[in-house]
Amino acid sequence: MAEYRGVMVFGEAKGGKLAVIATELLGCGRNLANDLGQELCCLLVGSDISGLAQEAIAFGADKVYVVDDRLLKDYQTDSYVSVVEQVAKQVMPQVILLGQTDTGRDLAPRLAFRLGTAVTTDCIELAIDPESKLLRQTKPVYGGNARAIFTCASYPQIATVRAKAMSPLERDESRRGEVITIEASLDPQTIRTKVLEKVVEEVAGIKLEEAEVVVGGGRGIGSADGFKQLEELAKILNGAVGASRPPCDNGWVPASYQIGLTGKIIAPDLYIAVALSGSSQHIAGCSGAKNIIAINKDPEANIFREAHFGVVGDWKVVLPAFTKKVKELLAE
Repeated sequence: MAEYRGVMVFGEAKGGKLAVIATELLGCGRNLANDLGQELCCLLVGSDISGLAQEAIAFGADKVYVVDDRLLKDYQTDSYVSVVEQVAKQVMPQVILLGQTDTGRDLAPRLAFRLGTAVTTDCIELAIDPESKLLRQTKPVYGGNARAIFTCASYPQIATVRAKAMSPLERDESRRGEVITIEASLDPQTIRTKVLEKVVEEVAGIKLEEAEVVVGGGRGIGSADGFKQLEELAKILNGAVGASRPPCDNGWVPASYQIGLTGKIIAPDLYIAVALSGSSQHIAGCSGAKNIIAINKDPEANIFREAHFGVVGDWKVVLPAFTKKVKELLAE
């Protein structure tokens, strides 16, 4: 146990910038490191990412380990797992945090296996137990109907964290830290896959998973035309439109709109759920929302059990009135 010290954050980069999830993990990691009385470090892996080291320091890191290699330009399981394993064995952090992203979900379990430890995925709360100093990892279970707390007695303790579950620190350009460059030492022959093409999803406006306000519709909306009213409200609130599974299956909206276990996990400040029942599959995707407003004509709809505020009524009557009032309030 004495060998393992500190908290390490795997810092994802997107479009030449530190990803939002990385700043959230650094904020969380900073708090955990402070509670342990230890250092917080960030691991940056990729190609031409050395310039992001100071950004990671500005968001809370004491040290930044940079592995910059042309073979790491695109995320590939073989290369990234090898590099992160190498750094983890060299640094020996007590805690390793990754985002609950496509990369994090792929990387974390493989890394845990190689390091002979366990991983808890999709955490929404993390804390240091004051007595054992173990990482208390809280995650939704049973489709979001309950929460469970896990601890792991083996080291390093690895967890992936849901987007927007944590808050980043305020960026501080005056912070100073240490930047350490590590050679990747990769053998190209060990990389069994090759990225042939990347297709970027075109999204008009704010991305669903990054929006602070989401207006979601369910089967009760009835048609693609119905979603135009949701889009109007979302635009006024500078938000995004989402949906439960039935509207996506029926082709009323693109599959990328789906919120739930088999769709996207969101955690906006405000989620307005319109004409959707609130199945456990859907609730699992939006339970992280700070405030949920439900509009449904069925007073027994499950969504009301999750909502902070609810309106029982026909959405075709309620939503236009609600939208009109929002416009009046914003115009004042």
